[in-house]
Amino acid sequence: MAHKKTDLPTKVCPVCQRPFAWRKKWERVWDEVRYCSERCKRQRPKAANPSASPDQKKP
Repeated sequence: MAHKKTDLPTKVCPVCQRPFAWRKKWERVWDEVRYCSERCKRQRPKAANPSASPDQKKP
């Protein structure tokens, strides 16, 4: 029996405010997924305190 897309968990992207659904490639990291796309991830608002953001890479 095929799964319906409506049965998949969803989240709302904090950048574009659009809902997005679970994807197979996010299977192991779904709890950590915050953005619907790489584009939204790049466009996220910059934090006032850079050390508070876990996404930032240190040089």
